[in-house]
Amino acid sequence: MTAPATRVKAPLMAFAMRPPLLPELFPLDLRRRLSLVGRVHERVIDAFDGPLDAEILITGWGCPRIDADVLAAAPRLRAVVHAAGSVKGHLTAAVFDRGIAVSSAAQANAVPVAEFTLAMLVLAAKQAFARARAYTAGAWSGDALPGVATPGESGGLGGAAVGVIGASRVGRLVIGGLRSHGARVLLSDPYVTAEEAARLGVSIVPLDELCRAAELVTVHAPELPQTRGLLDGRRLALLRDGAVVVNTARGTLIDTAALVRECSGGRISAVLDVTDPEPLPAGHPLLGLPNVLVTPHISGARGRELRRLGEFAVGEVERLARGRPLRGAVRVADLNRIA
Repeated sequence: MTAPATRVKAPLMAFAMRPPLLPELFPLDLRRRLSLVGRVHERVIDAFDGPLDAEILITGWGCPRIDADVLAAAPRLRAVVHAAGSVKGHLTAAVFDRGIAVSSAAQANAVPVAEFTLAMLVLAAKQAFARARAYTAGAWSGDALPGVATPGESGGLGGAAVGVIGASRVGRLVIGGLRSHGARVLLSDPYVTAEEAARLGVSIVPLDELCRAAELVTVHAPELPQTRGLLDGRRLALLRDGAVVVNTARGTLIDTAALVRECSGGRISAVLDVTDPEPLPAGHPLLGLPNVLVTPHISGARGRELRRLGEFAVGEVERLARGRPLRGAVRVADLNRIA
């Protein structure tokens, strides 16, 4: 159950993010909505260098780190509303220790990530990326792909066994999309019970079993000490010939060197929107392999999609002003499970 938010009536608000982001996240109509709730500082904060009298801090990408020193200069601060995903990069434990309400627009940002992931899975199931590269080299649709393993059956998600690693916000949206495409979904997540798996319409399996059984594997686990290298050399070797790995979560969840070894031989393929390191250096093997597509971390909100994050954040500020529960509330206990 979502806990009620602390009421902040007619608050003084401030934006803290990279200044160029403001008009994309908060177009004029959204800033007008905020002005109906309280007063907003005109200056966008990109460095905490003095006293801060705001009661609500609306943050985004590029927000400076909020630590005990910043809080000491912000005695009136009662809430941080993040118009983006993870809050781990800019909030320290001191924020939670002081009882400041924290909200994240992670569930709004999950929508474009899930849409991107589903698009990649549909195309990967049809071997679109490898076939497009082969086509430029003269191969036609039905020709064998030189040096790339082909699964026994391909051609779409209907009936395909798809492994989802992590029932995060993105993972759950992807599961819904996969089921609508008729895929058979295998889920590995230590926090999901059998009852919840039944509600999601998935088969809950250990990660090793998922790797052995899935034709496509999509990664949606958080980046935690225990998830670094989650797909290591041993688990990548369990994947069936022709399997495809899609990663729109964090690059560190996959052992890059092991992935290079498996993909270089053409045994498996990969679609990577995140890598380790990020970005990959020029000439990295993953950038040149015909069975690997690497995109520059574009699955999250961009362009027109950014407004969705601003709308979510404005809604949270309106809830704070009315004393209503926050939709994106983040608690200190959540930090060990979220990205």
